[in-house]
Amino acid sequence: MAEALIHTRDLVKVYQVGDNLIRALAGVSLNVDRGESVAVMGPSGSGKSTFMNVIGCLDRPTSGEVLLAGQAVSALTADELAVARNRHIGFVFQSFNLLARTSALENVELPLVYAGVPTKERRDRAHEMLSRVGLGERAGHLPQQLSGGQQQRVAIARALVTRPALILADEPTGALDSRTSLEIMALFQELNTQGMTVIVVTHEPDVARFARRVLRFLDGRVVADERNNAPQDARHLLAGEAVVAA
Repeated sequence: MAEALIHTRDLVKVYQVGDNLIRALAGVSLNVDRGESVAVMGPSGSGKSTFMNVIGCLDRPTSGEVLLAGQAVSALTADELAVARNRHIGFVFQSFNLLARTSALENVELPLVYAGVPTKERRDRAHEMLSRVGLGERAGHLPQQLSGGQQQRVAIARALVTRPALILADEPTGALDSRTSLEIMALFQELNTQGMTVIVVTHEPDVARFARRVLRFLDGRVVADERNNAPQDARHLLAGEAVVAA
């Protein structure tokens, strides 16, 4: 039996907006096992982003339980949540969130600076991760000297440098053209093949087709949990594009 990396039980999140209470999550119970590839889908306001924030230790549930790698995180202090995030999760966002005046290498190093990793070790690990995403020769480039796809690869290298168990990506291809999106999804599929757990929050069916499992949210609930035994292979699609272009 596979080991659950994420376990949620009766997860509820309520926000107060003026005099109104908004129930963003309404009793979500599910497991995500180690090594899974999951797409989280739903329209705006469905609860998918709130779910990401809660399992990513960026927000606390109003009630219910969240276990990350067997650790109950629902009642952790702010400092303990930061440690859990740094230890277990690599985040990738639509906007890249790179420091503009800082090289690709230094951007990738940043989580290790916060973790107190010695200079030589963090520099070596940052170089390793940039090479892993195909940007070893761009380590000294600033973000504005890189394409959108290259900037997202830097962001992915930064997410990987702490050696997390989970990559949590929020609309990671939303600012990219279709071919670059394929390249990013091919990279995520490669990481998943190597054992990384990958969760992608998206509203795009073209992105969800690359996952082996699709969770569909509506009104704060999971209304469908579907298995995809034959996900699209992004590398194969890229190869087909190359043939057509030739």
